Amino acid sequence: MKISCIGCGYVGLVVGTCLADMGNEVICFDIDRGKINKLKKGIISIYEPGLQDMFDRNVKERRLYFSNDIKTTIRKSNVIFITVGTPPGQNHEADLFAVKSVSKQIGKNMNSYKVIVNKSTVPVGTAELVKKIIKRNQIGKFEYDVVSNPEFLREGEAVKDFTNPDRIVIGTDSERAKKVVVSIYRGIARADKPVFITDIKSAEMIKYASNAMLATRISFMNEIAQLCEKVGADVKSVAKGVGLDNRIGPRFLQAGMGYGGSCFPKDVKALMELMKRNKVKGKILSAVNWVNEDQRKFILLKIKKLLPSLKGKTIAIWGLAFKPKTDDIREAPSIAIIMELKKLGAKIRAFDPEAKINAKKVLKGVTFCNDPYSTIKGCDALVIATEWNEFRVLDMGKIKRLLRQPNIIDGRNIYEPEEMRSAGFNYIGIGR
Repeated sequence: MKISCIGCGYVGLVVGTCLADMGNEVICFDIDRGKINKLKKGIISIYEPGLQDMFDRNVKERRLYFSNDIKTTIRKSNVIFITVGTPPGQNHEADLFAVKSVSKQIGKNMNSYKVIVNKSTVPVGTAELVKKIIKRNQIGKFEYDVVSNPEFLREGEAVKDFTNPDRIVIGTDSERAKKVVVSIYRGIARADKPVFITDIKSAEMIKYASNAMLATRISFMNEIAQLCEKVGADVKSVAKGVGLDNRIGPRFLQAGMGYGGSCFPKDVKALMELMKRNKVKGKILSAVNWVNEDQRKFILLKIKKLLPSLKGKTIAIWGLAFKPKTDDIREAPSIAIIMELKKLGAKIRAFDPEAKINAKKVLKGVTFCNDPYSTIKGCDALVIATEWNEFRVLDMGKIKRLLRQPNIIDGRNIYEPEEMRSAGFNYIGIGR
């Protein structure tokens, strides 16, 4: 199959590389010439486990190509995946500028029947909009179908999620298009991991509803964590006991510093705006969003409990990415907390295994270190903001010696309170 991915951001690069690895001939297009030139040299712009090896293999096998030529890209493709960004607009609604621009170019350059697959996260009704824009800009009268095929890629697990998905959602009203898209995924479909066919609008809604549900679970457990602290319960035990219920399950029930990244914050707010426009009272999602933003203040209160005056104090931050196994700092709780600490007069030393380069772009006046131990030397407190595995197995005796004061605020509950307190730390977790 000859496929193109329009947009070489996180989703486009992962999807394009994985589709090529399935034996397709894939062209990845982007308007950013600098990005395309780097990709042609084998330099990928994101950190994602397993992606570089797959990328190199498919470039070598001549299944994966990169282009700035939109006309050639469209004309050479039977199937066009739209994988551009949909950042939040002025009122938190999804900004569809890039989707509209791509649709216009598809219309102008179409030379045969095409299946246009919308992989970007978009509000309900976008497929209809794409159809209209293509039709309005067509030069020749070629047939085409627009399909909704939302992505469910977790950063840090994206290659695994694409090649072994929980489900593949395809929204279409065309039997012809359905056969084409189903054939693309035939190699990774499993009996227990179904290809789920539905109407276009339902497929568009599934993406937003899925992210909103996961965000709800996180905010729910963060509220439960605050109650646990008041009544003397342990939120990790509570989460385990709740998760053992087959009706609920254990995933996304870990209390911490709140959700971040490129999807949950943006998609929750976009769905709230969509509800507002359709005169639906989104009370649950409003609460989910409020709890998540308030969780940052909850962490600051814990820091101030150990250090009532932060002026002139030096705080170490372990973890800058919004989650482990990624370099993405978008909406990361760590960034918001660092900025608040700086406002209160604290000095910041920070370390992250992968996100340092991205963090340097947005954080000024922060000392970035190269390993966990050098980060904490002479610090008055350590805040653990991302649950990287390498933070779990460090020398606690050395950590205590390096810290000026043995204060640890564990925003991800990676340590056991009794063990840490027995080792002489002033330890505070979340909901424990």
